[in-house]
Amino acid sequence: MPLDIYLNVAVAGILTGLVYGLMALGLSVIFGVVRVVNFAHGEMMTIAMYIAVTLFSAFHLDPLVMMVPIAMALFAFGYVLQKGLINPFITRPEHTQFLLLVAVAIIMVNLLLIVFGPDAKNVQTSYAYDSFQVGPLIVDATKLYAGIAAVIVTGLLFCFFQYTRIGTAIRACADNYTGALVVGLDVKHLYALTFGLGAACVGAAGAMLVLIIDVTPPLGPAFTLLAFVIVITGGLGSMPGALIGGVLIGFTEAMAGLLFTPSAKSMFAFAILVLVLLFRPQGIMGKRTA
Repeated sequence: MPLDIYLNVAVAGILTGLVYGLMALGLSVIFGVVRVVNFAHGEMMTIAMYIAVTLFSAFHLDPLVMMVPIAMALFAFGYVLQKGLINPFITRPEHTQFLLLVAVAIIMVNLLLIVFGPDAKNVQTSYAYDSFQVGPLIVDATKLYAGIAAVIVTGLLFCFFQYTRIGTAIRACADNYTGALVVGLDVKHLYALTFGLGAACVGAAGAMLVLIIDVTPPLGPAFTLLAFVIVITGGLGSMPGALIGGVLIGFTEAMAGLLFTPSAKSMFAFAILVLVLLFRPQGIMGKRTA
């Protein structure tokens, strides 16, 4: 098989992996601050994907153009969900948090089935079949735009946490919950903001991913599981780790689909997870706990 084919598939996998990384980044941010594992993460992304499909079908609005409004809608949804439903469970045992969010995920999947049905839906933009040629590489335009958008959103989120007062306050809550309460920070509000930001990440990722794959309601649980694989591989709670983990999984899936069969890509993604857990349990970018 010509080397050009391997290069093209690898680049396509890396670009898709950037979107995966943004999706997983939302999960990592939520866990890193709120210490709640969002088992409805992939389901929230399918909601964003269906919003994008609906806007495109009804008004011919490009999902990339609508990425910010969709992210804002998911931010509001995540804020309300955390503020009204999850916050009372913050101090409760972890198994009750698990059951709560699994129940929320099941409700989301079934509501999507009722509203949209089980058939796959997609978006066909004017540039769906466009590509750019760079030497021997032929880069799919849709994946390139989505990958660039994912990097930009990740950079903006990093700057928000590092250089704004609210971002600093959120990091303070993550570092020392009791200390944040002592100095008068509204921790519950900051937790809701964080959950909203995580939901916004997954909303933006959903708007990009609908350009690449079809959406069905059962897609949610599969992407929740994929997000866990990515954040554990990259390092739970690490923003750079989520992006690196996403790129690694995207690359692995693409190469496995080329060298073996598309149905084998999940096997190789989980094989990487097993290796990481064996040799670096804290993840690629994670910090070792004492």
